Amino acid sequence: MKAYALDKVYQLIEPGPVVLLTTAFHGKPNVMTMSWHMMMEFTPPRIGCIVSSADHSFAALSRTGECVISIPSAAMAEKVVAVGNCSGRDTDKFATIGLTALPAEAVSAPLIGECFANLECKVVDRDFVERHNLFVLDVVKAWHDPKQVAPKTLHHKGYGTFAVDGEDITLDSKMP
Repeated sequence: MKAYALDKVYQLIEPGPVVLLTTAFHGKPNVMTMSWHMMMEFTPPRIGCIVSSADHSFAALSRTGECVISIPSAAMAEKVVAVGNCSGRDTDKFATIGLTALPAEAVSAPLIGECFANLECKVVDRDFVERHNLFVLDVVKAWHDPKQVAPKTLHHKGYGTFAVDGEDITLDSKMP
């Protein structure tokens, strides 16, 4: 074994697919790219996510307490990166990047039509927001696009490098 730089550890413990988080504040929708999130519970589906206080989306999520987590396929990689490379403070990302905002049912933030899944979420715990920028969300409504069969997801490896899902394997499991 050889010592590994601490500032690169996040590249080893990547939590899951890169997602797009949408918010809406004062009628203005916004979207950000996010890769720091985790499942916390099965029922109800509970997700923890980190949104930097420097991000435009932080203020909207803090004030409204709701968002949508949209899951893009790897085919959307260039749009996902474009979303992450600009700020909603001065850019209408939906128009500029070419994303379709669809109305959600339980929250004011929009779904993204091009994504294969959309999760409407409400903040249920703010205890870690001030110290860690960690929002705890319950998924209150979930959507999927049945036309997108077995989509591959993107996984952030750091510094502009992504992995795409590989081959699925199935092993015996006692988990439901």
